[in-house]
Amino acid sequence: MRRSHVTTVSLLAALTLAACTNAKDVLEPSAIAPQSTQTVPTAGSGTAATPTAPATTAQPSATTQPSAPAQPATELPAKSAAVIARTRLQVAPIVGASVEAATPLTAALQTRAKQRGITLAGSAGQTPTHVLKGYFSTMSEGKDTTVIYVWDVYDPAGNRLHRINGQQKAASVNDGEGWAAVAPETMQAIADQTIDQFATWLGGQAG
Repeated sequence: MRRSHVTTVSLLAALTLAACTNAKDVLEPSAIAPQSTQTVPTAGSGTAATPTAPATTAQPSATTQPSAPAQPATELPAKSAAVIARTRLQVAPIVGASVEAATPLTAALQTRAKQRGITLAGSAGQTPTHVLKGYFSTMSEGKDTTVIYVWDVYDPAGNRLHRINGQQKAASVNDGEGWAAVAPETMQAIADQTIDQFATWLGGQAG
């Protein structure tokens, strides 16, 4: 019995040592884990090396490509600004609109023209480079009124150079129809759109 007890103890000791060695073996994968994480980046870097290398090369090209168009982009506005600076715009009397509707329109045209750097030619000896003639009409549908407008741009000799047309729809005011139903804000919006389109056209002439 004592020998069996001794052998049992020795077997338990051997199992304990085996467990310890197995525990060490269990810890080895954890030690290998960082190596695997190191190999994963290397493997990843091996596979991703080709994407990352183009990515690094693509970044300089991406930065250089915008810089190349940036130069003409700065030159075109400069040319447009030069054309606009030489422009003297005369607004002819509005045709088709009532005085109440034409008054806020004319005021907004002057304000927007100053904002865009366009000089309005008056009757004080300023010779216009362009003449703007507008033709207006209205159309009421239910609770809304639509203002239809056409602008013709002429040179001082009377040759038509460009046409701007559009329409602006808004809720009717004053329970009226026709021009009585058009709010001043509607005419002001038309004025802003007109000057913006005229300035865009001028910029196109600069090219």
